[in-house]
Amino acid sequence: MAKWEIQGKTFLITGGASGMGALYAEAYLKNGAKSVALLDIAVETGKATAERLNKTFDNKVIFVKCDVSKEEDIVSAWDAVLAQFKQIDVIVNNAGIMVDAPNVWRTASDVNWQGLVSFTLKGISHMRKDEGGAGGTIINIASTVTLVKTPALPIYSGSKMAVLHFGQCLTVAPFYDVTGIRVLTKCLGATDTPLLQNLEVRGYDPKVGKALADSVVTDGVIFQKPESAVAASLYMFENGAPGSIWLADNNKPAKDITPIIDSVYATFEKLMMP
Repeated sequence: MAKWEIQGKTFLITGGASGMGALYAEAYLKNGAKSVALLDIAVETGKATAERLNKTFDNKVIFVKCDVSKEEDIVSAWDAVLAQFKQIDVIVNNAGIMVDAPNVWRTASDVNWQGLVSFTLKGISHMRKDEGGAGGTIINIASTVTLVKTPALPIYSGSKMAVLHFGQCLTVAPFYDVTGIRVLTKCLGATDTPLLQNLEVRGYDPKVGKALADSVVTDGVIFQKPESAVAASLYMFENGAPGSIWLADNNKPAKDITPIIDSVYATFEKLMMP
């Protein structure tokens, strides 16, 4: 039996117009979500996704335009969702840009990192039980690039490592006991979505971009099916302890890797002891 229920919860999903965000939304609705807000910069796609889901799920979905790299958009979107639903139980910080190219990396970093932090902090203020909230769950999507060296994407990898460490620092006890807010981090592996198309133009320079694209072939990288990534997210939501970190990769079941990460932290803590 699941420890945490999706049934009756209101979700806010960034990057929700298409790709994994839209698939997460559909999966949560199938499992009894009360309502879902899709936030994205892609207006026409987002509206179409909301319309499609509303035909199946009795008008439980809204779309709100939001450029996650801009704080004014985040504030406006947050207020719009609260005006519609009154309460937000779950935030899924899914929006991401996997591009280190010179003309993109600053915006990408704002989306991958600063936008995620902003939504997380707004969620904490809204949800925390010690200040009158109802508690809740915040799911931050990191990546398997946080766990390995990825020379072609150092900026993207750094932003995703920040996401993982942010969650770990934030959830040190007694955070959950005081706030009632569960923060989960998902390390998502290579998944067959548009995010992994045109790899040769995603590096911080053309040479490393080509090397990245070539390595996918030479290393035999498996692009997991989106359905596998969705199943991992559902399992993580229903079973993930506060502060836990989960691996979703290679079409395998979700794996709680918190003990492994904790052991690394413990090793360095011992090294730094006087």
